[in-house]
Amino acid sequence: MTAITQRTDITIAAMNGKAPKIHSSAFIAPGCRIIGNVEVGPDASIWYNCVIRADVNRIVIGARTNIQDGTVVHCDSPKPGRPEGYPTIIGDEVLIGHMAMVHGCTLHDRAFVGLGAIVMDGCVIESDGMIAAGAMLTAGKTIGERQLWMGRPAKYVRDLDEQTLASHRAGIDGYVVNGRLHAEALGH
Repeated sequence: MTAITQRTDITIAAMNGKAPKIHSSAFIAPGCRIIGNVEVGPDASIWYNCVIRADVNRIVIGARTNIQDGTVVHCDSPKPGRPEGYPTIIGDEVLIGHMAMVHGCTLHDRAFVGLGAIVMDGCVIESDGMIAAGAMLTAGKTIGERQLWMGRPAKYVRDLDEQTLASHRAGIDGYVVNGRLHAEALGH
C-alpha cells in the first residue's frame, strides 16, 4: 500500500492510499521525508532533514511557511472521545525554527515556533503568537494573538511589539527567497 519516490535523497511516500500534495513552487530540501496525507502550499520551504509524517491523520502546511532543518511534524490518530484525532494544521507565513517538534496542533497564520520548541496535541498558536526557543507548550494550551510564551512548561511572558512582528515578517520573506536560491543551486 505504500509507494516511495526517491529524489536527491528526498522521500515522498503515499500511505494508506493518500499521497503528499506539494505545490510546484515549494522547496523541499534533500534529506526530507514527507509521508502520507500531507499538503504543502505555494512558496513553502521544508528544510534539510525534516520529517513530515501524516500516516494517522492529515498535515496541512500553508503558503510561504518555512519548516527549518531537522524539525519533526506529526499528527495524532482518532481515539474514543476524539474521533477526528488531532490533525496538524499550519497556516500561511508560519516560521518553525530548527529542530522543533510540532504534533497534532494548529498554528494560525504568522505563528512562530522557536528553535527546539515542542508544541503538543490540541495546542493552538494564534496569529502572530510565538513560542520561544526550547519551550514546551503542553497539550491543549493556546497562545493568544501576539503573545510570547517561554519555558518548560511554557507560560505567557508578554505581548509582542510591532518591531518584533516586523522582524518575523522579514524572516518569512527571507526564507521564500532563500528557498528559491537553494532550489536553483540544487537544480530543482
